[in-house]
Order: sequence, then C-alpha cells, then structure tokens
Amino acid sequence: MRFPGQLWIGAALSAVFVGAALVSLVWVPFAVDGVEIAARMQPPSPAHPLGTDQLGRDMLAMLMVGARTSIAVAIVAVGIGMAAGVPLGLLAAAHRGGLLDEVVMRANDLVFAFPALVIAILITAAIGPSALNAILAIGVFNIPVFARVARGGALSLWTLDYVLAARVAGKGRLRISAEHILPNIANLLIVQGTIQFSLGILAEAGLSYVGLGAQPPTPSWGRMLAESQTLIALAPHVALFPGLAIVLTVLGLNLVGDGLRDHLDPRLRRIG
Repeated sequence: MRFPGQLWIGAALSAVFVGAALVSLVWVPFAVDGVEIAARMQPPSPAHPLGTDQLGRDMLAMLMVGARTSIAVAIVAVGIGMAAGVPLGLLAAAHRGGLLDEVVMRANDLVFAFPALVIAILITAAIGPSALNAILAIGVFNIPVFARVARGGALSLWTLDYVLAARVAGKGRLRISAEHILPNIANLLIVQGTIQFSLGILAEAGLSYVGLGAQPPTPSWGRMLAESQTLIALAPHVALFPGLAIVLTVLGLNLVGDGLRDHLDPRLRRIG
C-alpha cells in the first residue's frame, strides 16, 4: 500500500530534528554553556557550521539541545492530554445525553473559550516558569482536544451493528468502549496526536519566547529567538536558524499528520 508523498516529506523533515535531539543526548560539537566572547556573532564557518550567538556559543549545539527540549516537552504534554482526554471522551460518548457527558463537554467548552497560549501563560505565570510547568500547561489544554476527538469518533460507532451486538451480549459500556470503540478510533487519535505534537512544539517555543518555558542555561528555540531579536541587523543568522528550526519542524509534523489522515481514512483512500 502506497503512502502519500507528503507523509514521506514530513517524515524526512521530522527525522532530521528528532535525530538531532537524539544525537545531542550523547554528543554535541561544543558545550552549550561554553561562552567565548572573542567569537561572538560569527557567521557560519567550517569551525562553526551555523555560526555563533551573541555570547559566542555554537549555534548548531544550541539548536541540537534545543530540539531535545522542545520534543521532550511536546511528547510528554501530548501524552498527558491523550491519557486523560481519551478516557473522558469515551466515557462521555458512552453516557451520551447524561450528566457525565454534559459535565465533560461543558468543561471542554470552558477551556476552548480561551486561546491555548493564553491558558499556558496563565498556568506558568501562576506556578512559575520552567520546562516542567510548560509541560503541564500544554498538557492541560490537550486534554479537551483529545476528549472531543474521542467522543466524536465514538458517537459515530455506538449505533453500528457490532456495537449493538456487544450490548445484546451483555457487555457493559466501559468494556465496549475499551474493546470495540477505542481500537476503531485509534487512527483518529494518532492523527490528532501528530497535530498536537506540532502545536506543542510551537507552544513551548512561545512560552520560552516570553520567558515562561525552559530556563537558562537549558537552550530553547523560543528563547533563542527572543534573545536574538535585537541582533537581526548585526547577525541575522542568530535569529534565522532557530526560526527555521521551529518552522520546518512544525511543517514536517503537520505534513505527517495530513499524510497519516489520508492513509488511514478509507474514504480518502477511495477518493485518491
């Protein structure tokens, strides 16, 4: 079975940054806390392939470790959202029209009334800036997203014959949700997880940009942009490379999400 071309392009872009993050666990070309004032704001060269920043730190090393920070925050935040949101969505669908359904959906509406970044800023401002608190803030917003996706997918299945047969066989709502509903909405959750992963990276960069994400000396793409915004005229590469890293990573993950949707949705495969 052929995969959409955009899926391969997105996977290639994503693999570059995931690979850089993994490599940074065991090796970086220069120490990210190594300050060399004499080498500050140097353009790309054989010694420093992506140049140096305003403190003389190697940009390549900073981007590699920054990728590790962004990806780790996004993965854990998406995991929190999926672990809490999917069960809530399945429970709401299983009790459609009941009190539990109303409580879950009204709580979702309350969260969706505020932009995701505003919620994340409020949470991190209240409990303090750090990578851990950024994970919590992004994860909280992901919960209603996955709850809504799970509920919507589950509702379309509760009227199908095999679910009705399971109910006639005496299976309870929770068992039906776990054994019959969840496996059949897994494709929706995978695609949504990919999209939320890209949004998580963007949210982490936004929080770090305003000083509410990972704190120094841990490198972060968003903070690299914030620190370089006054230096664009003097050393444009200092802002260009972290900005490109964010754009290309988010683009790659969105292409993966679109490609997975086209591949996993049988209706779109038939149209193609």
